[in-house]
Amino acid sequence: MKFISPKIDYAFKKIFGSEQSTDILISFLNAIIYGGEKVIQSLTIVNPYNPDQLSRGEWPFAPTLDVKAVLADLENWLEENSSS
Repeated sequence: MKFISPKIDYAFKKIFGSEQSTDILISFLNAIIYGGEKVIQSLTIVNPYNPDQLSRGEWPFAPTLDVKAVLADLENWLEENSSS
């Protein structure tokens, strides 16, 4: 059985891009960005789709995963994951 690599945009978004996976996404980002320190306290997945794209006939399903995070010092942080 073959698996899709999580390095592929679609797979990454499937793994980390749902409300059910916020805990694992927080752990992943803390590990990658902050060396395992629990800096990110909470996050919200931001819908990156713009309704205007649909009316212009553009492909609305960009391979992005936007998150808004609250850090330990209560600072807000916005991250966009995309590999265009």
